Amino acid sequence: MKISILLPYKENYSDNYAGAVSLFINDTTNLSKYKKNITVFGSTDFKLKLSKNYINIELNKSGLFQSQSRYYVSKFVTLQKTINADIIEIHNRPNYLKYIKKLNSKIVLYFHNDPLKMDGSENVKERLDLMEICEKIIFNSGWSKNRFIEGLDNFYSGSSKLEVINQSTNKPKIDFKKKKKVITFVGKLNSAKGYDLFGGAILKILKKYKDWHAIVIGDEPREKLIFKHKNLNLLGFQVHKKVLKMLEKTSIAVACSRWEEPFGRTSLEAASRGCAVIISDRGGLKETITDGIIIKKNTINNIFNAIDDLIKNKKKLINLQNSSYNNFYLTNKYASNKIDNYRSNILNKEFKPNTVKLLKFKLKIIHITNFNERHNGRLFYNTGKRINNGLIRLGHSVLELSDRDVLSNHRKLTDLNGAKYLNNKLLSIIGNYAPDLIILGHADLIDIKTLKIIKNYYPQIKISQWFLDRMDSHWISNKKRFLDKLDVMDTSFCTTNPDILKFPKTEHIYFMPNPVDESFEILKNYKHKNLKNDVFFAMSHGVHRGVLKKGKFDSRENFLKRLTNKLPDIKFDLFGVENKQPIWANNFLNVISQSKVALNLSQGAPSKYYTSDRFAQLIGNGLLVMIDKKTEISNFFKKDEIVTYTDVNDLSKKIQKFTNDDALRQKIAKKGRDKYFKYFNSTIIADFIIAKTFNIKKKYFWENKS
Repeated sequence: MKISILLPYKENYSDNYAGAVSLFINDTTNLSKYKKNITVFGSTDFKLKLSKNYINIELNKSGLFQSQSRYYVSKFVTLQKTINADIIEIHNRPNYLKYIKKLNSKIVLYFHNDPLKMDGSENVKERLDLMEICEKIIFNSGWSKNRFIEGLDNFYSGSSKLEVINQSTNKPKIDFKKKKKVITFVGKLNSAKGYDLFGGAILKILKKYKDWHAIVIGDEPREKLIFKHKNLNLLGFQVHKKVLKMLEKTSIAVACSRWEEPFGRTSLEAASRGCAVIISDRGGLKETITDGIIIKKNTINNIFNAIDDLIKNKKKLINLQNSSYNNFYLTNKYASNKIDNYRSNILNKEFKPNTVKLLKFKLKIIHITNFNERHNGRLFYNTGKRINNGLIRLGHSVLELSDRDVLSNHRKLTDLNGAKYLNNKLLSIIGNYAPDLIILGHADLIDIKTLKIIKNYYPQIKISQWFLDRMDSHWISNKKRFLDKLDVMDTSFCTTNPDILKFPKTEHIYFMPNPVDESFEILKNYKHKNLKNDVFFAMSHGVHRGVLKKGKFDSRENFLKRLTNKLPDIKFDLFGVENKQPIWANNFLNVISQSKVALNLSQGAPSKYYTSDRFAQLIGNGLLVMIDKKTEISNFFKKDEIVTYTDVNDLSKKIQKFTNDDALRQKIAKKGRDKYFKYFNSTIIADFIIAKTFNIKKKYFWENKS
């Protein structure tokens, strides 16, 4: 594992004239757990470098054919082709990326200045291109990040690719008794930094308070601002270590920039040394301190008044110094840990979260499935709702997106099925909600391109899908629906045992039982003896259709005809056959409440563990459920918890037996219901989806039995 850091051209990585970028890189690299793997690249004429892990790029002295900056980047690219770094971190030069992006390395870009005033990030297209190229874009302040996202769609502006890592410094022990009556200004001595305002204010202060002194550190060859006083010491440029030592003795530090300063190292370092800090309300300066005085209107008089107030009120001065120091947290270690954290996430393809922390953490989840709003409650009792209830019971924040309803409500000539609207809506929701997890249930018209965009701009978001319909034998189209999104899924779940489905890959695909829910499955038929009907069965020609399709024949009708012919004395209550329409919602509950036994008979040949969600509804409401033995559901149940049959003859015998023995029927039905609620309830199924998706090591009942 190798990390290459590229300094801006002309950035001096040397004690002799180190800038804020060099200091930040050196300080955080020295504390990085990847320290031995990091190489810093730059170009400087100074011989004394900040660290040994530095390679100097010699410039083209002839100055022919191309700019020095372009030559500098070209030399870096040539070196990287040999080094083949895993991560390349580029500081403050977005225009370098057009040359570096061709390398086979993950790219991280740092902004230390206003992105809108830098070549390569001035317009929206350039900034979107940067987000496409980079694994991460790091800003030295929230202000800088806000500048970058100006004009971007909400989806992009909320991307986890964009992160604020403030510049940092060390935090030594400070002896406040050694503080002197000194006011310090550090920085370029120009009007942009507000030196003219400071100068005007400090002359008034020194005139009023004879025992106070001022120290000015910095230079500016392009602008001459001259202020003289016997207690004003102009030290010019000083090496960084000397500046920090000076701040340890300083009582008041002033950073009164006129320009929108992206961050501000002077006030940061002053706060870390226990100074009472006075800053102007410009750019990211407010992010450099936790406690201090912020001047809203930056004038000579306001700066004078702020200093004057602290000198007159010694208690206020001391309290501000102490709170400034005690609350300071932007240490080099803090920044280095944040940097190493994103490096680890980039380098580790399989990110392993802190399981203990995750179990306590409440996720933000977008659940996309058909919540059937347009059916006016007819399909309210569905699996999507059950899983949703489980997620909420676990304490997670769940945003529901009913994909079929959105499609139905937003069809138009330019978007015939409403899919464009649906996918754009999802991107907008992502930007606003920033979820941890997206769960899709049969959400076929969420485009794989949309999911790839989400993965690119929000790489920390996990995506999973659940699928109820069978995918074996004749159900090839269902299998295609499931496989279409498999490559972008972190996990996939289906109600058939995946071992028999011959998927092109098997990792991260899991069997998921149909859940029951305490608020849906409210009946306890096992308590009752005198029920109107013996056997209940229902089917449909499609849940969304709701009624039987004219001319359609289901092979299960032949099985039912043979069964009813064998049992002329048994009271069957059958729906979806012989023109008797299917039943739904509360009507379904009313009807099954009058039956002792329920037949679970799925379309097609029996398949391992596959059953429709009706199985959960029937056993969950306390009916004695009978199911084909070849489904192997009996792996999860004992003989006194469920009844299986081998063929129509075996089934007819068992129907006769259990409908005529209420005590035995009630006993088995109760045990079956109790077990299903214990191991297959909606909260456990929701927990299963989350655990597998986030790689939490937990074992579930059905996994031990499979």
